[in-house]
Amino acid sequence: MTQPGVVFILKGYPRLSETFIAQEIRALEQRGIPIRIVSLRHPTDRHVHPVHREIAAPVNYLPEYLYQEPLRVLRGWRRARRLPGYARAFRQWIADFRRDPTPNRGRRFGQACVLAAELGDPANYPRRLHAHFLHTPASVAYYTHLMTGIPWSCSAHAKDIWITPDWEKREKLAAMDWLVTCTETGHRHLEQLASPPEKTALVYHGLDFARFPEPPARPPNERGPFTLLSVGRLVPKKGFAGLIDALGRLPREIDWRLRHVGGGPLKDELEAEAKRLGIADRILWLGAQPQETVLAEYRAADLFVLNCRIAADGDRDGLPNVLMEAQSQRLAVVSTKLAGIPELVIDGETGALVAPDDAPALAAAIATLLRDPALRDRYTEAGFQRVRRLFAAERGIADLERRFRADLR
Repeated sequence: MTQPGVVFILKGYPRLSETFIAQEIRALEQRGIPIRIVSLRHPTDRHVHPVHREIAAPVNYLPEYLYQEPLRVLRGWRRARRLPGYARAFRQWIADFRRDPTPNRGRRFGQACVLAAELGDPANYPRRLHAHFLHTPASVAYYTHLMTGIPWSCSAHAKDIWITPDWEKREKLAAMDWLVTCTETGHRHLEQLASPPEKTALVYHGLDFARFPEPPARPPNERGPFTLLSVGRLVPKKGFAGLIDALGRLPREIDWRLRHVGGGPLKDELEAEAKRLGIADRILWLGAQPQETVLAEYRAADLFVLNCRIAADGDRDGLPNVLMEAQSQRLAVVSTKLAGIPELVIDGETGALVAPDDAPALAAAIATLLRDPALRDRYTEAGFQRVRRLFAAERGIADLERRFRADLR
């Protein structure tokens, strides 16, 4: 493995739903930070975004399941056993496994053995391991750090913060140099677990406005038919069942159509519910799409809706980039008062926010904005100005560049 300055450890690469990570890697490359990508999983999306094609970093895929590459795993384990920190890493893994006796825990240690072995000669080790997500990628980074002594850090986001047990977060935070996270809600939570608290920092992803330039003027639409747009994976935390419920409650005189972008396991269930409510013919499920297609959808829509909620297992969004993307294209948004969303969308000023799991309130907010084009325009312009002023990607990239540049020096 050719040794770069920083090894980024990702759960999967490339992923259409993680544009913010690809944007970050590309921006850091442009600033001269040498990066190599290590992925725990192979890609499953049929498309890639333009930014993925621009990234120069080589990619190494670890064995996704250990039984699929037994010889590689065995070679990795034999080499890893000779590393000075292997015994310490093994003890930590045993302690973790006793508290979390799952196949996933065993798989992460095996992947860490392969990664540590394939890093090669210690004289050529990378300067840093950096995990995106505090759960499984951070586990691989943590065990590899213990085996090799390479410093490590982490970017935490949403699900990984809220479904990882506190004991695990505390121990990882104690072992890493620093952590950045992308919402004030997540930052406050992790700050309470870190010692010292200053080890954590709030760093918004923001948008690369070169990829989301100001849109052309669109003709006003006061009477419909209205195009609603939602972008997100069809999983419980995105609240699409509640959105279908809300759409079924809209007054009959409002002529609307919903276009959805994204894949996911709940598609059949949601289609069946839409059919039961008699609105299936008004909904088009487009599946996962590349960025240029999503951009065109933003520019053709009248209203963007994202019904985020907390799933039964505690999973939730942080600050969904799709809300920033929609506002950057002068599209009014309706979402929920959850996690980092109110940090971006100011209810009644730059968009409309309702409580999670409140389909009647969501229906009322949608109906109000479709019936009131002046209010929709006001939210559109205010949201556009706020996202351009406060959520440019350059600020966060500059912070990360400073941190990684210190390693290279």
